[in-house]
Amino acid sequence: MTIKTIITEPNKILRQKSLPVREIGREEQRLMDDMIETMYDAKGIGLAAIQIGIPKRIIVMDISKNDEKNNPMYFVNPIIKNKNSETSTYEEGCLSVPNFFAEVDRPKKCDVDYLDYNGKKKILKAEGLLATCIQHEMDHLEGVLFIDYLSKLKKTMIVKKLSKKKDRPDRIIV
Repeated sequence: MTIKTIITEPNKILRQKSLPVREIGREEQRLMDDMIETMYDAKGIGLAAIQIGIPKRIIVMDISKNDEKNNPMYFVNPIIKNKNSETSTYEEGCLSVPNFFAEVDRPKKCDVDYLDYNGKKKILKAEGLLATCIQHEMDHLEGVLFIDYLSKLKKTMIVKKLSKKKDRPDRIIV
């Protein structure tokens, strides 16, 4: 497994729509292995393939707590169905928008049709943090970031700060 570089905003790659996966073979499984390893290394709970520059409709997640055994989940070509009209609010962050957090309202429950790591068709009934995380990661597949749910002013401020940080990488003094 290889830890990949996570792309950060602003970057036009993050705004691309991801393409469906035709079949799940060794290449896709290796990608999912690399994604889960990258996500764990970055201390995240979800990652979409586009965040490492691969426009495929694949997401990985693990919302287990620190004291629990890892419980990686793999979603290929996920489709959200039956979004609940009731919403819940979570403070979201994103590995592609480092060090920024904001409260986002999303449907409290949803059903997800997807293919698992081995290509088997599955349906997941998700609620709470799991539902929020799935919706957040699936937004990436459509080129949407959580900051797109914020006011234009707040979003612009965050993107400007991230741009400045990219323009001035940490200096190394020898």
